[in-house]
Amino acid sequence: MSSASIKQDARTAVPADSATDPAAGAADPAAGAAEQLDGRADPAAGRRLCQFIDAMIAMGQTGQVFGEHGIGKTSTFLSHIPEAHPGTQVVVVPAANLTPDDLLVNAPVRDRDSGELMLTQLIMQQLTPGTPFVLLIDDSLQAGETIQSQLMQIACNWTLGEHDLRKLGCTGVFLADNESLSETSARRSDLAVLDRMVTVRITANDTAWRAKLAERYPEWNLTGVFRLWSALPPRLRSALSPRTLQHVLDCARAGFPLSWGLPLVGGHRLTLSDVKADGKPGPDRTTEILDGIAAAVGCANPDTVPDPVRRILRTAVRENWAVLLQGPPGCGKTELTKAVVQEETGRDPVYFSLPVTSVEDLCVPIPTPDGTLDTLLTRALAGSDPKIIIWDEYNRPKDKATFAKLMEITQEWTLAGRPIEGLTAQVALQNPPYHLGRRLQVSGNNVAQASRFTISYEVRPEDIPANEWLIATYGEVAETVLEWWKNDIDDEGREWISKRTLERLIKLHLCGQPLETGLIYLGEGEYAPVPLTQLEARLADTDDQPRIGLAELAQDVAAWEARLAAATETSAEGTNDTDLVHQIFANAEVSQLQRHAEVVARLLRHLPPKLRATHLVGQTPERQRFWVKALARMSELANTPASSRKAGKASTAGKASTAGKANKARKG
Repeated sequence: MSSASIKQDARTAVPADSATDPAAGAADPAAGAAEQLDGRADPAAGRRLCQFIDAMIAMGQTGQVFGEHGIGKTSTFLSHIPEAHPGTQVVVVPAANLTPDDLLVNAPVRDRDSGELMLTQLIMQQLTPGTPFVLLIDDSLQAGETIQSQLMQIACNWTLGEHDLRKLGCTGVFLADNESLSETSARRSDLAVLDRMVTVRITANDTAWRAKLAERYPEWNLTGVFRLWSALPPRLRSALSPRTLQHVLDCARAGFPLSWGLPLVGGHRLTLSDVKADGKPGPDRTTEILDGIAAAVGCANPDTVPDPVRRILRTAVRENWAVLLQGPPGCGKTELTKAVVQEETGRDPVYFSLPVTSVEDLCVPIPTPDGTLDTLLTRALAGSDPKIIIWDEYNRPKDKATFAKLMEITQEWTLAGRPIEGLTAQVALQNPPYHLGRRLQVSGNNVAQASRFTISYEVRPEDIPANEWLIATYGEVAETVLEWWKNDIDDEGREWISKRTLERLIKLHLCGQPLETGLIYLGEGEYAPVPLTQLEARLADTDDQPRIGLAELAQDVAAWEARLAAATETSAEGTNDTDLVHQIFANAEVSQLQRHAEVVARLLRHLPPKLRATHLVGQTPERQRFWVKALARMSELANTPASSRKAGKASTAGKASTAGKANKARKG
């Protein structure tokens, strides 16, 4: 069905629609007048669009509004009309998401008088609210040809089929669009249509986005932010639209890198760079601008944060965000997202995989007894229970119609014009356009679509704690395979061997099957170019090459204590033995460290202080908790009499020997 929104989305202070018009020129004289010294926007500023709306309603004339994405066109309608015209609703129809049967459909309806079935035109239910309403047709130029014809009937005559919108309570009709050819599928050129509208082109200075941002962040004085934005060249103001600026500020408030608020367009992070006079790209000013915004509000702009994916997901649930996670295939994005949602809400997420999701899986239009079209939602989206949606394979939609419906939900948090009750967060998961030098079969997007997400994050395999899950699920075999993955292959090999591939290799080994069949098959008898000889030797316990890991350190902890003590006497920086133990600690999973916590504490006291500190900085909370306890235990051991330590060493050695025998038995 259609996508009409009846009330303003409380989640978005600077909603969905346009940014600075490059035609406005490099200077932005109105911007300075839009700010007070206390950081609050002047109520008189940004009133041009509001005045246009009031005039069109008074005249009974169709209004056409052009402006770039993200400057707050839609939000101005949603906030101004209820204030200036009490009792009047705003019905927003995102035209880009419409299918031909959404607005109007012919259906058999039984006549009340004769009792006979008659073909009747049913109109979408949102256009019969029962109270005065203003109809805003959003992104009308992105609609298909059939929809364009229906919309033009509305715009020209305020009618749809046999229905007169005025009799249904319509007091105003507006079309809002971005003229950019990169975001539209048509140009309105029929003079018979154009002659029926009043048209205005607006820029960010014509909407009240500054006041909305000031309301959203009362704890900050945004004067410096507004001045920095106003001083940017037109192209950069367009890229850093008010909507995107809001996302950047949301990241700042949450303690995230501000760059995460910039959208991923075509799979690549938007950069804030101008164009030189000769048409060549200018310098990348992203870091400079984002650091300036952070300084203006008095917060940090970190390069990253520990455990980024889980922190993003937890914040999205708490703050009612829509976020996008883009990462390579098989890194564990989906499973981690499901796990975090379950942890945070106690409920399973509502899950859709886009390659197998059709329009009918989301909603279908149905006639109602009052002669209108209503929408029947899928069971997963119905009801008022709290729900979080996962859109898996977000850039691999089954068809354009499904993606249109999806865009309505991610943009407006509605489906067929109906707010989805209980929806608290949305997580879109997708692959990048290229991986390992190969093009993936994914769809592209434009900046208007990409900028709907509060955070767009590029996931790295190390961001996903899949190693711990493999160890917890498959035990010693998983530890052996992970040791091979970390130490025996190079970076390119690790890119070919995703965590999903690692699990296949483990399962094949447990079932006694050849490991090569678990690698990615490239065709013509060729598998991923990763040698498996060393892995097979490790798993068969026939590897003659000496290997040193945590288990080996534990088996001879006294000797390693002596070697590290000698290293500290040789140099304050330590020796190769020092670097080896430090690297073993860094590569080990938390569960492995916990299993050998006493050994770690005993050896840790012989490492240089700066190496100890690295285990605390930029680590996940779980690793930090372990290392805090390890350092505390190290201090206890330093104050323990030598005789007690000797007894402890004997106990530890016995445990290590027993563990080593058990490991060999399990492998055998």
